Amino acid sequence: MRETGVALIMAGGRGKRMDILSYLRPKPALPFAGGFRVIDFSLSNCIHSQINDIAILTDYQRSSMANYLRQWNSANIPLKELDILEPENGSYKGNADAVYQNLHYLETRGSDTVLILAGDHVYKMDYRKMIAFHHMVKADATVGVVRVPIEETFRFGTVTLDADKRIKEFQEKSSRSQSNLVSMGIYVFNKDLLARRLGEDAREPGSPHDFGYAILPRMVKRDRVFAYEFNRYWQDIGTIEAYYEANMELLVSQPRYSLDSNWPIFSASSILPVRRTSKDGNIVNSLISPGCVIEGRVKNSILSPGVYVAERATVKNSVVMSDVSIGYHSVVDGCILDERVNIGKLCYIGFGTGILPGNRGKTVVGRDVTVPDCTAIGCKSRVEPGLEPAAFGAQLVPSGTSLVHP
Repeated sequence: MRETGVALIMAGGRGKRMDILSYLRPKPALPFAGGFRVIDFSLSNCIHSQINDIAILTDYQRSSMANYLRQWNSANIPLKELDILEPENGSYKGNADAVYQNLHYLETRGSDTVLILAGDHVYKMDYRKMIAFHHMVKADATVGVVRVPIEETFRFGTVTLDADKRIKEFQEKSSRSQSNLVSMGIYVFNKDLLARRLGEDAREPGSPHDFGYAILPRMVKRDRVFAYEFNRYWQDIGTIEAYYEANMELLVSQPRYSLDSNWPIFSASSILPVRRTSKDGNIVNSLISPGCVIEGRVKNSILSPGVYVAERATVKNSVVMSDVSIGYHSVVDGCILDERVNIGKLCYIGFGTGILPGNRGKTVVGRDVTVPDCTAIGCKSRVEPGLEPAAFGAQLVPSGTSLVHP
């Protein structure tokens, strides 16, 4: 069997569109589905694909990312290689510059094939199939692609192909794309050619040093660049809405992916959340992690370890991260609560009215925030009759307010 190559996982991005969720962590380190982090998917795909030579390129909040990766490797079968690579000076100028600064690392690896992955995507994929396709068509570079609704293509790089799946054009985040085939941010390169193209880009004045904006559009014009189409579930955790939807996908009756299949996702935690519905209706269709104490009601939600839901409190349609406390008779609906949030008594949070621009109706409360008793955030009038926030003297936090780390 042909060698599977070395994998580089890009895990240094801040993810500005994630707003306060990536304020104190890189996007790949976001908690996900109770007991996981987003980067667990790319790491697990590598293990299942028998790619054991892996390097993680960190940058923003690099120490927290590195700490998690060490925990992950200790909790799982130690990899043949799991190296953590940081910028030589300052920060990377772009994802292509990140690889360029680490070409010396690639030179020490025996493989002639380089697999480059994003660490902020949710999907299950056998990379060996893509690498085999790359060699079969004798490509210089191969781009993993998926089909998305045409109205969403502005968020991605789009490609047009010829009959042999060779890429004719690559456009990064165009508002006028004619194709709904988008790049997954997964690339296979021949190592020597990749080094040459990155060196040329490094010497190019004004280059953004980015694979989507610079490297691939140029290579399409001069090299053999092909597309490998992936036909299963894939989600780029690039926005708050995408993050929320990928979590909620696990709660539908027939999810498009699962965490307990024959392709398990490995985590730093050996005890993973369980989907539960209780006979008394206190827990309905929810993923509940170890260490949670539920005295109130939880419905269609995902709770990370250590969450406390007080008596008569309700959590609905929400993603709640670790060590959050929700006080007596408070209601949380359609929210994302970051770690160690403390919701006081008689609070009303969410109800489908977002407080962050562009998040399409999800109320987000940042890490370590304390919400005082009798506070309403994001909600208007969608509460039970007689329990309106004003009845308790609650003050409505205006739409557009960001609740950030103090």
